[in-house]
Amino acid sequence: MANNLIMYYSRTGENYVNGSVKTLAKGNTKYCAEFIQNAVGGDLFEIETVKDYPADYFACIDEAKAELQQKARPKLKQYLDHFDNYDNIFLCGPCWWGLFPMAIYTQVEKLDWNGKHVNVLVTHEGSGLGACERDIKKTCDGAVFGKALAIHGAEAPESEKTVGDWAKSQV
Repeated sequence: MANNLIMYYSRTGENYVNGSVKTLAKGNTKYCAEFIQNAVGGDLFEIETVKDYPADYFACIDEAKAELQQKARPKLKQYLDHFDNYDNIFLCGPCWWGLFPMAIYTQVEKLDWNGKHVNVLVTHEGSGLGACERDIKKTCDGAVFGKALAIHGAEAPESEKTVGDWAKSQV
């Protein structure tokens, strides 16, 4: 049986949901990461920045957009140095301005992707996959990619069947 790693970034607190800002006790991407784990097993690895983004949604997006424009690589609380024991990597995150948050790139760029099977899941509020999948493919040199999945963020808490069925089809 293949070993699975579910690597994800997720934001709690104020988020954009169906056209307005709402406070979420659990981030949309975290729901999806847990649904993957429930469906196919595996280890969860949460990508967390050392410096928290502002609690205020609008201040957060200003900071995150500046990181994107600068191609910043924010420091993380912990890093995976290698993932030799894993065959399948589920890489999950929100779509911010068409790309994953820069913190995901901080982690992804530190790893050797040769021979890994990568499955991309993106949560969004209308942009679908954006350029997340295309861009991460450039970063994960040597990986083989499965079919990506986009989940509307507002529907993430109720998406267990969709996410689980997708995860099972990828391993």
